[in-house]
Amino acid sequence: MLKSLLIKDYMTKNVSTFTPELDISEAIKFLNKHKISGAPVVDDRGNLVGMLSEQDCLKVALQSSYYEDVVGGAVSEYMTSPVKTVSDTASVVDLADKFIKSSFKRYPVLDEDGNLVGQISRSDVLRAMDALW
Repeated sequence: MLKSLLIKDYMTKNVSTFTPELDISEAIKFLNKHKISGAPVVDDRGNLVGMLSEQDCLKVALQSSYYEDVVGGAVSEYMTSPVKTVSDTASVVDLADKFIKSSFKRYPVLDEDGNLVGQISRSDVLRAMDALW
């Protein structure tokens, strides 16, 4: 029964994204303001080019401490790339296995054409399981 649960039914569809050129300080402010832990980075054509996570943002704090001054730069300097993604038609169970084997808290979701269609988190997987009980 769990195998029939698909990512597309539990993912967040309207995902906030960043551009590679955005200043990292603006991205951090956005993450804090909206209480989210990361977001996909897309180019001007909407292609997924990276992922910016809290862990990536901590690099800014570490560099600022090292240089004893606030460090800035573009999101592209700190984002994770290439990005590990999942398909919107993949099973939530298979995704749970991926989460167990990695430190990721979320994955960008792509459709069959490679377009970014959402994002799915560990809590989304738990919500899918909760729907069965």
